[in-house]
Amino acid sequence: MKNTAILFIMFAFALCGVAQAQSDNSVEIVYNGTSATVSVADNISQYLTVTQQGAHVSIAQSSDVASEITYTLSGTSTDGEFYMSGNYKATVELNGLTLTNATPVYSGAALHIQNGKRINVKVITGTTNTLVDAASGSQKGCLYVKGHAEFKQQGTLNVVGNVKHAIKAGEYISLKNATLNITSAVGDGISCNQYFLMESGTVNISGTGDDGIQCDLEGDTATAITEDHEDEDSGNIYIEGGNITINCAAIAAKGIKAAGDIFISGDPVIDVTTSGKGEWDEEDLETSAACGISADGDIDISGGTLTLTATGSGGKGMKCDSVLTISGGDITVTTSGGLYYNNGTTENTNYTGNTDHISSDYYSSPKGIKAGVKTQVGNSYTYGGGMVISGGKVKVTTSGRNAEGIESKNYLNIEGGEIFINAYDDGINSAQDMTITGGYLYSHSNNNDGIDANGNIYLNGGLVYAIGSRSPELGIDANSEEGKKVYVNGGVIIAVGGIENGASYNQPKIQQSSVSSNTWYTVTYDDNTVAFKTPTISTGGGPGGGGHGGGNSSGLVISAPSTPSLATGNNVTDGTSYFEGNCYVGGGSVGIDDVEAEQQIVNDPRVFSIDGRYLGTEVPATFRGVYIQNGKKHIKLQ
Repeated sequence: MKNTAILFIMFAFALCGVAQAQSDNSVEIVYNGTSATVSVADNISQYLTVTQQGAHVSIAQSSDVASEITYTLSGTSTDGEFYMSGNYKATVELNGLTLTNATPVYSGAALHIQNGKRINVKVITGTTNTLVDAASGSQKGCLYVKGHAEFKQQGTLNVVGNVKHAIKAGEYISLKNATLNITSAVGDGISCNQYFLMESGTVNISGTGDDGIQCDLEGDTATAITEDHEDEDSGNIYIEGGNITINCAAIAAKGIKAAGDIFISGDPVIDVTTSGKGEWDEEDLETSAACGISADGDIDISGGTLTLTATGSGGKGMKCDSVLTISGGDITVTTSGGLYYNNGTTENTNYTGNTDHISSDYYSSPKGIKAGVKTQVGNSYTYGGGMVISGGKVKVTTSGRNAEGIESKNYLNIEGGEIFINAYDDGINSAQDMTITGGYLYSHSNNNDGIDANGNIYLNGGLVYAIGSRSPELGIDANSEEGKKVYVNGGVIIAVGGIENGASYNQPKIQQSSVSSNTWYTVTYDDNTVAFKTPTISTGGGPGGGGHGGGNSSGLVISAPSTPSLATGNNVTDGTSYFEGNCYVGGGSVGIDDVEAEQQIVNDPRVFSIDGRYLGTEVPATFRGVYIQNGKKHIKLQ
């Protein structure tokens, strides 16, 4: 009987874990106030050197370590740190850790991994972890990894960077599932080299003194993109999923900044707000401004939901120095800052003067989306980069002086997608040729041209609705002073404010000298209808509408694949809506197929139908009669 009782007690102790040995290749550190308990598995104890002062723990791995060690950190300390050095990849588990480094011993960082290999940072699922670095010291980040850091699992990590960055890696950073909350940092929220990859998870960044997410090169020369990014040093940022929310208030800060390219694919949700003003760059001797997403190379967007807001002087929504490609996604850009001016001695955050004869180095215009570079070489220019939009939805709203909606410093091609622009300056502008072959484009300028190119404009397809401000600005304008022109070869073109004189038309057009304000018009060609609503027409101010322009009363040009007709005052009740309800395709005046019903309308309009749908015996007050187009009778409504 006694033996049975003893066995039961031993079994119970085993179930409670009292007699269980620590797992091989593991180190467990439990922080408690100003102390910490360090437990090292027997099989690796000979390879590790542990030093400790209170809750400040340093572990040095011997070069003889030949397998990965897992360090599990938990507990709470108001004055502690974890410092680890070595030459072999490792895993650091954050398992409910709250760690503040108040008086640095080994480093000013809360977590300092002086190990140039791959470090798995597992934010244990279901846990909340908080790291705060010392207010003094030379640490590069509150959480610093000399090598490359891979954040995993579904826990939450809160980070404060009191000296420089919140999270810093000497090589790449990848993120999957984990939630990273950065509430303040003197420098960047997240800073790394080589590349940044986000597959899923959540990143929330605010209170930074510099950029939100920043990726640079580790070496002097970028490598090409490699399979699985093996040995890649591109400076690229890859965002394939997850949620990113960034609020940057710092001067000239970038929400997401890459020294290389930026690729956004899949279904991420990205919300970036910048509110800092511009600044004078003493090194480059030019102004610099804040931007939501910025790349020194290309930007390629094929998916996701992006909301980019810039409120600071000179702020931009998105820019790159090379080629911007949009083939998918839902993008909304809003800028409201003024024009930033600074010549190195004088600053003006809301400059309202003419910039035609001012060096472009001295000012930064607030723009929605900008791509490419234009460089002056002597008395001539070189052009680089460009823009291609072939899909997705793009909405751009700008209100600051000189604020164009979309600008390319080289070519600009629109092949598809739906684009809605409401801009202070040119709605859409290219420094070289612009070619539109498809898609849906609404471009409304309140103070300049709806569509403007310094090269030729080729309108080959799609639906284009362009609105210029008060005369002499135009709906569509090419650089005729330099012998350039608009070529209308296809598509449906609606130009409030007209198209430049000398344009070449290879399809029919109609033209009238004026257009009514806030009025529905319907274009009919063959069996097709396109209804559009005009904006408020400016009646005062100087050229450009004096800041109150909404549309150009100087004329209207319509061009379509076959001879179009134009009806005024139509009641739009059906069709496919585009441009936030300012245009309907298939709506407006609707053809009547029923011959008997047609006679009833002509002879006694008391009972009639639209597409076979009888509306009753009362003639609507909007009824304005019948017109014939392409052998078919149509109802004209107000």
